[in-house]
Amino acid sequence: MIELLLPEPVAAVETFDDVADEACFPGEEDLIAAAVESRRREFVTARRCAREALQRLGFAPRPIRPGPRREPLWPPGVVGSITHCAGYRAAAVTTGTVLAGLGIDAEPHGPLPDGVAEAVTVPEERTTVADLSRSMPAVHWDRLLFSAKESVYKAWYPLTGRWLGFEEARLEFDPAAGTFVARLRADGTRLDGGPPLRTLHGRYLVARGLVLTAALVDPGQPSGYSAIRVRSVQR
Repeated sequence: MIELLLPEPVAAVETFDDVADEACFPGEEDLIAAAVESRRREFVTARRCAREALQRLGFAPRPIRPGPRREPLWPPGVVGSITHCAGYRAAAVTTGTVLAGLGIDAEPHGPLPDGVAEAVTVPEERTTVADLSRSMPAVHWDRLLFSAKESVYKAWYPLTGRWLGFEEARLEFDPAAGTFVARLRADGTRLDGGPPLRTLHGRYLVARGLVLTAALVDPGQPSGYSAIRVRSVQR
């Protein structure tokens, strides 16, 4: 499903199941040495998806270590993202010539726990979520907004090296197109010297009890999702 939100040059791998007793890849054992079994399974499976995606780009299997914010450290010239939630694991990678930034996220399609929506939204977004919930009650818009912000952060951080708070990205949705835009309220200066990030664009999909989101940065555009050709989503 996640590939429906991504341009065709992006290699994406997803799975809805773990492999029983799958061993941790050499060089990653210390990362989950003290983890509970559920965390170990999601880590091992999601990292396997990432290696399979990298193999599609021609990279041999290798450990995928985390950076200072637990972001995956990809081979030079690669951008990518990993996500996992109950019943779903996925990874997506491509080269920096295809995308400058990439973030994906998956969440169970259900309401956010009490108090979380207030912590991750600004007042304008709470109004938006209330309006959308009245007009399209089949979608849990609070969960969708949360997921979109997670994708935005995953695309943002490798390009800027800076934290982005939930309150620093104001989201707007286009339900007819299945897209969103995040208007950023933080210094978007990029480490690679590219155009500052002032907005990020993305797409979303609700299916199979999941919310999936993707945020992309076109290497030739400051915020560029519209310039990227993506697959058609059957809604």
